[in-house]
Amino acid sequence: MNVAHLLATKGRDVATINQERTVRDAVAMLKERGIGALVVVGGTGPLTGILSERDVVRAFVREGADALDLRVAALMSTSVTTCDESTSVNELMTTMTEKRIRHVPVVQGGLLVGIVSIGDVVKARVTELENEKRDLLEYVSAR
Repeated sequence: MNVAHLLATKGRDVATINQERTVRDAVAMLKERGIGALVVVGGTGPLTGILSERDVVRAFVREGADALDLRVAALMSTSVTTCDESTSVNELMTTMTEKRIRHVPVVQGGLLVGIVSIGDVVKARVTELENEKRDLLEYVSAR
């Protein structure tokens, strides 16, 4: 199974925010959409960075409530791991585990085409295991 299969199942919608917006705006978007990260745009390329709930929490510890008035660019991670649609789910799972990241934007042909979360990967793997179990049970019972 590859990332293209995941996107076909979950959809290609990506929540983005401009790097010049405030953290307050970002937090509102995270809450409204019920998600854990926003892809940051406004610079060069298909994405400029990524802003996660973890980034916001760390800023609150450092800055207190003043963190809400900072620009997204001040908090975003600029070293973003991406994948493409041909990346296998197993490869993506390994990358996410090794780098301790929860969200990976999908870039294809220089365009942002989706995002995959650790939850998407776990759900796909569980489905895959359930299908394997069903197939094995059918095989054993047919003998």
